[in-house]
Amino acid sequence: MRTQVGIIGAGPAGLLLAHLLHRAGIDSVILERQSRVHIESRIRAGLLEQGSVDTLTEAGLGERLHREGLKHDGLELRFAGGNQRIDLFGLTGKRVTIYGQQESVKDMVAARLDSGRPLLFEVSDVALHDIAGEAPRITFTHEGRAQELRCDVVAGCDGFHGPSRAAMPPEVLRVYERVYPFAWLGILAEAKPISHELIYARHEDGFALATMRSERLSRLYVQCAPEEDVANWPDDRIWEALHTRLGRVNEGPVIQKGITAMRSFVAEPMRHGRLFLAGDAAHIVPPTGAKGMNLAVADVRVLARALTIFFREGDERLMDGYSATCLSRIWKVQRFSWWMTAMLHRFSEDDPFEHRVQTAELDYVCGSEAARRTLAEQYVGLPFDE
Repeated sequence: MRTQVGIIGAGPAGLLLAHLLHRAGIDSVILERQSRVHIESRIRAGLLEQGSVDTLTEAGLGERLHREGLKHDGLELRFAGGNQRIDLFGLTGKRVTIYGQQESVKDMVAARLDSGRPLLFEVSDVALHDIAGEAPRITFTHEGRAQELRCDVVAGCDGFHGPSRAAMPPEVLRVYERVYPFAWLGILAEAKPISHELIYARHEDGFALATMRSERLSRLYVQCAPEEDVANWPDDRIWEALHTRLGRVNEGPVIQKGITAMRSFVAEPMRHGRLFLAGDAAHIVPPTGAKGMNLAVADVRVLARALTIFFREGDERLMDGYSATCLSRIWKVQRFSWWMTAMLHRFSEDDPFEHRVQTAELDYVCGSEAARRTLAEQYVGLPFDE
């Protein structure tokens, strides 16, 4: 099998890259480890920056997003028994949109299948070869048959645990990581959201977040220990914690429950030879800043443009600058996600100084227009640097 770009992973990064390349007349093959049902039903975060919405719209993927997405002009911070609304749109002229990541994946899978270009599900034994040269190969097994994909470029969009980053020589790769001493216990409940905008709460018992997936589905989180067993959190205990940390919440049947570890991770560089990493293969951010999918979209914008120029003109300068361009944005987003996480979570049960400092930080943010604007500018999304 032969193509121009071999794409490993059919998450948002891989699917969007394939779509943008197809619109530019560049051929690709997508290899995905999971089934179509699995990737389209996998619940992930769903907050899109204005730039991500614009990107999907410009790519012809925004019809259902604009029809079903929930537009938010602000968010609320709750702490010390009070609350403060941050007027995102008033401060920046931009807004964010709630649209489940799995819904974006459905839209992109449908567009890919409509294009008639290859999207292979349930692929196994994926291995990368000759990535340092000009003729990389990907070997894999599909439908019980060993196959080889020859290409000009490999895009590793296969997430944190995929084979792409592992294929880079250890002496080339630098990894930066921080694992946080807490996790999020999240539920999806058939309950009317308590607000039409997100609520971030800092409480002495720990962090909580109220968001939504629709007008009838609430997505709610409470801070818990990283080693926590979800079996130790029956529904009654979860609702009690949410009422304590958020105030009144609307209860309803819990249809999904899980624990999310919290970590910051960056791999540098994001390119080795003809292998390019994008999305979670190269970086993970704690979900406090709602940046995971948005960073993937930003990576893919840069990569799609670089590959388009390369295949049309033979010019590799944008490919050469891909890693540096993306990492500049990634580290700014990592800083913002770290700051939000540090400001809102309980790191120690026995440190009253920490609690007072965090409360003072929140009080300053809410009381200063300059600080509110700083938060808002980063929350709605930094400008694309291309």
